Amino acid sequence: MKQASTQHSESALAARLRGLRLQRGWTLGQTSKASDVATSTLSKIENGLMSPTYDILLKLAKGLDLDVAELFSAAQDHMGTGRCSVERKDSGEIHDTPLYRHQVLCSHLSHKRMMPFLTRIKAHALTENQGWSRHDGEEFVYVLSGVIELHTEYYQPAVLSTGDCFYIDSRMRHRVVNHSKNEAEVLWMSTTPSPPELHHEP
Repeated sequence: MKQASTQHSESALAARLRGLRLQRGWTLGQTSKASDVATSTLSKIENGLMSPTYDILLKLAKGLDLDVAELFSAAQDHMGTGRCSVERKDSGEIHDTPLYRHQVLCSHLSHKRMMPFLTRIKAHALTENQGWSRHDGEEFVYVLSGVIELHTEYYQPAVLSTGDCFYIDSRMRHRVVNHSKNEAEVLWMSTTPSPPELHHEP
């Protein structure tokens, strides 16, 4: 069942990205130039051959002038005064990567300042150069279950258990690994690098 869900997520992202690109009348090359993502990478994503990292999703969202969540499904409304989004249990879009399984939350509002995820930490061991992330913005992570280990560019690794949390500047290289034998799940909040322009809505 988990495998089917992952395949559905990847195909949904592939179809959505291709649709957004064609809606603008862009070639892969034009999309690559706008997002600073290699043409070969874009082709793999659109053909369901690659599950992009969060860093790549951020680049795509910025290039297409969207929220990250809008790469998976069209937003129903703009974020603004009096707007509200209610997300029911297990209803968020799934994005699976080799390191994390993200459930995108409250994706119905566009142009949000925060991106919330329910994330399962999958990787238990990484090589020295594997799995690092760096991008604009800030991140807050609260451990819901299990034990995780936070690795950063400037600090010693920190082990966090259920109920612990961390807040970091995302411009610093960082990664999170599962530090326990059981599953580890966190609430992950990431601020958008900058407010998207309001002139464009897919």
